[in-house]
Amino acid sequence: MLPDPRTAAGRLGLAAVVADPARAVVAVDYDGSLAPIVSRPEDARPAPGAIEALAALASAVGRCAVVSGRGAEDAVAVGGLDVVPGLLVVGHYGLESWFDGRLDSPPPEPGVDAARQRVAEVVGEAPDGVHLEDKRHSLVVHTRPAADPAAALAALAEPLQLIARACGLELMAGRMVLELRPPGVDKGLAVRRLAEGWGSVGYVGDDLGDLPAYDEVERLRADGVPGFTVASVSGDDTPRELADRADLVLSGPGEVVAFLAALAAAIGA
Repeated sequence: MLPDPRTAAGRLGLAAVVADPARAVVAVDYDGSLAPIVSRPEDARPAPGAIEALAALASAVGRCAVVSGRGAEDAVAVGGLDVVPGLLVVGHYGLESWFDGRLDSPPPEPGVDAARQRVAEVVGEAPDGVHLEDKRHSLVVHTRPAADPAAALAALAEPLQLIARACGLELMAGRMVLELRPPGVDKGLAVRRLAEGWGSVGYVGDDLGDLPAYDEVERLRADGVPGFTVASVSGDDTPRELADRADLVLSGPGEVVAFLAALAAAIGA
């Protein structure tokens, strides 16, 4: 049974997806929404039942997508998403897309190349466990494995901000991560492109990087396109803003998977 969103706009959005699924777009974040948050990004496997729920939903709605800050091919590989027929995987906050084995990806911004060595030097002086993930289109510093992840995150914010400004990049914070990426590239861009020309939209996320996607759903609603937002809340480091903004709050990837499966079932009923 589908849970009931707590807002009127969310209830209308969910009802619109169920009533006219052929014109609906449903997009889901990967890390923290479909897969539990882990210390090493390469270990983030989908929650039990996630692949099956995505497959059911992809066959029920007009467009089903996984939207990630990861590279699209990375999300496909780590999640085993290539087995889901009709699934669109959007990577790097909308810069990349993967569909049916084909990747579309632009050249990296020059600022990322300019920042790479400087960020590596800062990380080299950070506490044990802090490490750099080079995503080609962006640079991500992870502090979760450090002895004091929050303190390491706070200490790195200023030097990384200086590098970001010098290289024409934005510094974005997340769940024990700091990411340097090109300005104007966020999940709002991804949702804007995904939803263009469609009749309704739903989005599921878990982190600060998902707030621009919420913004876009709300903008679409103001323009007459119904939609809903879902927050996947798990762990003390889930930003409070997600739960405050979302139409529906779920307790982590397990409940997200159950929601996606219930949505597919409601459409098929």
